[in-house]
Amino acid sequence: MNGFLRPGDPPHASAYPSTMGTSPSLGYIRRSAILTPMTKPAQKPLKPRSRPTAQAVRRSDPASDPPESMRDAVQRLKRESIVSAAVDLFYQQGYGQTTLDQVAQRLNVTKPFIYSYFGSKNEILAEICSRAIKLAHESLNRASSQQGSATDRIKAISRDFMEAVLKHQPHAVIYSREEKELDQSDRDAINRLRREFDHRLVALIQEGVTTGEFQVDDVHLTALSIGGIIGWSQVWFRPRGRLSIEEAADGVSKIVLAMVKANPARRRRTLAAVR
Repeated sequence: MNGFLRPGDPPHASAYPSTMGTSPSLGYIRRSAILTPMTKPAQKPLKPRSRPTAQAVRRSDPASDPPESMRDAVQRLKRESIVSAAVDLFYQQGYGQTTLDQVAQRLNVTKPFIYSYFGSKNEILAEICSRAIKLAHESLNRASSQQGSATDRIKAISRDFMEAVLKHQPHAVIYSREEKELDQSDRDAINRLRREFDHRLVALIQEGVTTGEFQVDDVHLTALSIGGIIGWSQVWFRPRGRLSIEEAADGVSKIVLAMVKANPARRRRTLAAVR
């Protein structure tokens, strides 16, 4: 078995482990410790909470928030459990075929429990989809904070972004497949994040061209192509295939360097000529 799907093959849900009980940043979650068990028949759903437009996309940066209390930590874990269950179901059977009753049943809770954290099924979808594009920004942020040449940074971005996509493959698949189901406000907010990522990648490639390190005829087209190659990897990559995530990420980073014709030695010569 190789690491790629044949043309036209869909990604196989059975190839991926369940995301239940896990969080992208928290690891394993003991459901019994944080969820309210279903001890009585389902109640009439509570009125969904109102929320700001595109709330799932515009939350504050966690790094700037004050240290959370134990109560806040438990609330966050409960919210993550709902998202994990929804990711499983949306990925396996599709957003349209999944109900909040099924999400509640997967968690062994009542539907009002879900409504206490999310106002609707669509709000859960927005949370999942926004995480997919935020992975790209996090990769850019990490690379931008590093010292080094444009070659070093674009290599780090492409490898880091690729690994993030493949390690959160169900999120990326759901975003690609269900984007049309998002509320317009959420879709617009996510698209703004996508454009911002493209602009930042264009700026990095342009920096390499200016210093003579990259040779690129069309900077914008190159940036879009790099984003497309990495973003589409969630379709063809197989977790149990020929390539590991690390091998695939390393291979794609080499392809990206070839696309921009990276040569750090040219940068040194260009800078020396300027001086």
